[in-house]
Amino acid sequence: MLKTFPTGGVHPPENKLTAGCKIEILPPPKSVVIPVSQHLGAPAVPVVNKGDKVLAGQLIAKAAGFISANIHSSVSGKVLKIDSHTDTSGYKQTAIFIDVEGDEWVPEIVNGSDPVKEIKLSPEEIVQKCLDSGIVGLGGATFPTHVKLKVPAGKKCDLLIINGVECEPFLTSDHRLMLEKGEEIITGTRIIMKALGVEKAVIGVENNKQDAISLLERLAGKNGDISVQALKVKYPQGGEKQLIKAVTGREVPSGKLPLDVGVIVQNAGTAYAVYEAVQKNKPLVERVVTVTGKTLSRPGNYLVRIGTPVSALIEAAGGLPDNAVKIISGGPMMGKAIGNTQVPVVKGMSGLVVFSGGETERKQYGPCIRCSKCISVCPMGLEPYLLMALSQKVLYEKAGENRITDCIECGSCSFICPAYRPLLDYIRLGKSAVVKMKREKSMK
Repeated sequence: MLKTFPTGGVHPPENKLTAGCKIEILPPPKSVVIPVSQHLGAPAVPVVNKGDKVLAGQLIAKAAGFISANIHSSVSGKVLKIDSHTDTSGYKQTAIFIDVEGDEWVPEIVNGSDPVKEIKLSPEEIVQKCLDSGIVGLGGATFPTHVKLKVPAGKKCDLLIINGVECEPFLTSDHRLMLEKGEEIITGTRIIMKALGVEKAVIGVENNKQDAISLLERLAGKNGDISVQALKVKYPQGGEKQLIKAVTGREVPSGKLPLDVGVIVQNAGTAYAVYEAVQKNKPLVERVVTVTGKTLSRPGNYLVRIGTPVSALIEAAGGLPDNAVKIISGGPMMGKAIGNTQVPVVKGMSGLVVFSGGETERKQYGPCIRCSKCISVCPMGLEPYLLMALSQKVLYEKAGENRITDCIECGSCSFICPAYRPLLDYIRLGKSAVVKMKREKSMK
């Protein structure tokens, strides 16, 4: 019987329209806009100025503190300016504007497509390389990878889990990466194992990706250090706590981290980025993005430079259909609508989903009918109806007592609600208020 997490979960239509589309390399655009904050933590500090010439792979903004990440140029050209620009969240933030001139890379980067399997760096050097290369979690959270690889004193990690679940509907970037860069992901997994000092790793993949499961099992070989775990298809199995429970049976307590149960989770795309950084000296300057939607004429998976405008991806996918009304950055369950197509691709952008009017129309919501469906599907065992009510009434202290910060914002509650109530919208509002309150109290 296939493993899965026991609490909650839903089964939205998969709509993996691009699962069979090979990764296409998108050429550099005429200009890029590279935000200095593409990660959790402090924004990076620019180290270039207007008029500077830069190469692809060159450091252009340096990490500001332990929880931060370096930013590198994804193109070669001239720095036009350092100014504010609207990002995928709709807020303005500092970004570095570069006009593209040719495609010249820093000489330290190793060229060639042949996988390099021998791992020569020490654990400390691997962590430093991840810091230098600006590697962050590519599953969406964008937590700086070098921080995750440093196990604090008093803590112990005995298992690495590589997250190849990709449970969000429509998205297939990780699936294609596992199929086309499987050897590199296996080597990247062993690099992370070496950095953590663990002897076992499990790659978790949902059972709707049988081709990836078979390939990774073959590539992992018979050493026994890396195994592949097929998982039952259920959303949101890609959540760290849900994946850990499914694979190991270990429960991450409320308010705790995976490391508290001896586990570190890294995304499959992150494992590939670590491979490129350690084995090829290549910083994180590009990523695979799924561009999809039922009305797109040419949906696909594209390897794209960071800072490329979303409009270039939409054009590569056949252009914006006449009936398109919304573009989601990420998947339809956890993603967020973007305000315009000039926002840039960032490290955490796994996909763009284009929806027509009929697909996104919100129905008029009614009163809660006390059906308890939102409770039954919540993977964190919360009471979404109550958290929404508390947030509506600005009872944030009470919301905090009812564990609103444990919400992983998966949207299962809103998906299942027969009254179409905007549960997640209000929970997000309340959660951010509670987090702010806790931060202010800790600073007093």
